[in-house]
Amino acid sequence: MEATAGPILELGALLLVAAGAGWVARRVGLPAIVGYLVIGLGVSPFTPGFVAERHQLELMADLGVVLLLFEVGIEVDLIRLRHEQRGLVWAAPLQVLISAAIAGGGAMAMGLPAFGAAIVGLSVAISSGVVVVNITRSARRTTDPQTEHALLGWSVVQDVTGVAVSAVVLAMAGIGGRPLPIALAGLVVFAILAVIVAWLLPRALVGVREQADTFLIVSVATGLVVAGLGSVAFGVPLALAAFVGGLAIVEGPATAEARRRLRPFRDLFAVLFFVAIGTLIDPGALVDGWRWLALALVTLVVGKILVTYVLTRAAGLDAHPWQMALGLGQLGEFGYVLAGVAITAGLFGEEVRSAILAAVAISIVISTVLVRVVREKPAATEGMGAAAVEG
Repeated sequence: MEATAGPILELGALLLVAAGAGWVARRVGLPAIVGYLVIGLGVSPFTPGFVAERHQLELMADLGVVLLLFEVGIEVDLIRLRHEQRGLVWAAPLQVLISAAIAGGGAMAMGLPAFGAAIVGLSVAISSGVVVVNITRSARRTTDPQTEHALLGWSVVQDVTGVAVSAVVLAMAGIGGRPLPIALAGLVVFAILAVIVAWLLPRALVGVREQADTFLIVSVATGLVVAGLGSVAFGVPLALAAFVGGLAIVEGPATAEARRRLRPFRDLFAVLFFVAIGTLIDPGALVDGWRWLALALVTLVVGKILVTYVLTRAAGLDAHPWQMALGLGQLGEFGYVLAGVAITAGLFGEEVRSAILAAVAISIVISTVLVRVVREKPAATEGMGAAAVEG
């Protein structure tokens, strides 16, 4: 036990320091995530001073991403979303495809092979669900309820589209050493497994609802088991498998209760996740790969923020178009996941991964600040596509 005392002490101290940094960030008008990222940079092996145990943080970040995306998947109700905001059903997937094509095309023009470029494109195209949720809950927010509802809906449809496209791209790239037919068959079998789990879990949770400890353990363990099976048995990346497992679970009293009880753990692991991102950014690699950082940020503006603005107006959503565009204008958890998969598979080098992670940090800071100060009339009140508005 004494051998683990040091890592536990370090982890506890990091959480306390991160909490303090988040408090300071909020006091000066910045999102708490900025403080977490700064602490990660401060304890990384690439900056002077104390160096945190990187593998421990990466493990906690990976665990956090799994639980984050499993909980986000549970929160998605595609049937309700389709009826309330019909424009989102086509606008968000179209944005993912256009954004990925623009960013991926730029990466190919700069010399990356097709699959590596596709990973860069998808990393730029998919926003951070955690950041979007924080934007809609912040005490400093200037968004109205309609815009917040549209932001959350767009984010989850974006996630669904991104997971589907990513799974196909990774299967075609042969990641995991499986031939394409076997990889695709694995995806189908895993989807069937997720549906079976989705049918069983709410019924199991109802049976243990009065036992708070058992209820929580079953909820968390199910997410981990589904994610682990998807990765080990079917070749689906761990975090993507967790999202699919959560997505398959239909809305109901038991799942709403599971979401409520999981939220504090999600918030805790989100802190560790953003601290871990800070420890992974290598300033030296960024110096060599500054062109990749520039590509990510430029295509984020041109291929995602502007595209989201145009599509919000075209869909006639009852939301502020610029707040929609800026609120979704960041890279997020999927960028971290996909960059890790790509570098392990040799699809690109450390300079590209560091650029993606730096773009995650920079875009989150800028997005969460700008979305508070930009206001204009909702697209639906400006006469563009008003007939498409639902809810």
